[in-house]
Amino acid sequence: MENKTPPQTCRCSVSIRGLTVKKHDGLILDHIDLDVRHGEILALIGRNGAGKTTLLKALLGRCPYTGEIIYHNHRGQVIQKPRIGYVPQRLDFDRSAPITAADLLCANQSRRPVWLGCSPSAKKKAAAMLRKVGGDPALLSKRLGSLSGGELQRVLLAFALEPMPDLLLLDEPVSAVDRKGISLFYDLVTSLRSEYHMPIILVSHDLSHVRRYATCAAVLDGTILSSGTPDEVLASPDVQEIFGLGGA
Repeated sequence: MENKTPPQTCRCSVSIRGLTVKKHDGLILDHIDLDVRHGEILALIGRNGAGKTTLLKALLGRCPYTGEIIYHNHRGQVIQKPRIGYVPQRLDFDRSAPITAADLLCANQSRRPVWLGCSPSAKKKAAAMLRKVGGDPALLSKRLGSLSGGELQRVLLAFALEPMPDLLLLDEPVSAVDRKGISLFYDLVTSLRSEYHMPIILVSHDLSHVRRYATCAAVLDGTILSSGTPDEVLASPDVQEIFGLGGA
């Protein structure tokens, strides 16, 4: 098992302070305080409807909130326009559409319309992006709708890592992946964390994945109920109640 303690020379981090999201029928998130530091994988767990997706939307700038989200680079300096990578639980698209993995990855590099095709230099870079995440460049020619769950997640991860983000968000990224693919995906994320040291927030309902891959964890239910090491959080009464583990 890899050492989960990152080097201490980098000071990049994400600090969330007092983050609150209100909707017409009440509070969705109430004064969230969280820190995700250099090289950490924070597992965010909680019941359905606890606000996990809303928190990710706030981090992505897709829903209004009050409070602060502060990003720091490796020198500890505040980043005004952070780069955020995002791998969703699923990608909603027309699976019959003639869009290839190359189209998606090349579109991430320029404003060139997809229907004009990829330039040779863009396709070469897209192949390098796939190799970075352990993907076969042969996937570039495949339609997105024909990819397996594991192949599509690698393409989405490659997309999320270009340019290299200041924060990587993984929203139940293996929900459509088989057991072997799950291990491969998380081993890949762990290796990327070791190499690039960006803070990572992982939303997961699988407590075994949390215990194995996360460096810290937090229980969310409208607000943060508990946080700490994975072992501390998974042994907390909050997790025992939410996941029905009492007496197990």
